[in-house]
Amino acid sequence: MRGSVWTRERPAAAPRETLSRAQIVQAALEMLDADGLAGLSMRKLGAKLNAGATSLYWHVQTKDDLLELVADEVYSEIDVPGAELAGWRSAVTLFGHSFRAAILRHPWFTEIATTTPSLGPNAISLSGRLYAVLRTAGFTGLDVDMAMGVVITYVLGVTSAETSWRAAIARSGQSMREWIDDATAKAVEVSRDNAEIQESLRARRGADPELLQERMFTFGLECVLDGFAARVGS
Repeated sequence: MRGSVWTRERPAAAPRETLSRAQIVQAALEMLDADGLAGLSMRKLGAKLNAGATSLYWHVQTKDDLLELVADEVYSEIDVPGAELAGWRSAVTLFGHSFRAAILRHPWFTEIATTTPSLGPNAISLSGRLYAVLRTAGFTGLDVDMAMGVVITYVLGVTSAETSWRAAIARSGQSMREWIDDATAKAVEVSRDNAEIQESLRARRGADPELLQERMFTFGLECVLDGFAARVGS
């Protein structure tokens, strides 16, 4: 595996350098939020910052390094309270919702979360706090890491599907309500002879799509935590 930007010594600042790494990361974050991974390049970033390649490369050697830095900025937005404040279950619940909210703000993040090393200070701090919370739940040894992996994978998997769905709606030019109503009408038509599907569609009819997405996410997360409680309880 290539070396991480976090394990290499930073070069000395260039003479009269006015551009900072923080400025570069913030500009890259704005570009990613606007245009996704395909819209980010070192050339475009330099143009946005009105900076030459030399100025950029004093701080960031490659696009991969840049993505590591920006990913760690996203990790700084995710909250994990101490278990002593509200109990381990409430702490993991807050983490899950905070993680989901960060991904919805930065939908490109799911594309690099599993392929970019999470070695930055924000990622390390977040992992350490979540680890401590899950230990208080009763997990020990490698089971703590396993539990962490389950929670993180659940959030990434569900929210990745949600961001893809939202992107498809955006490309359609319809509002979320219009897209759902159109899809529901088609589903009703093709499932006329399936009583179970018809019942499912009736149950969803008129529901606020934003609230329904959050409710579905919460339901799944609660099921995960029910499993955790049963496991440590046994």
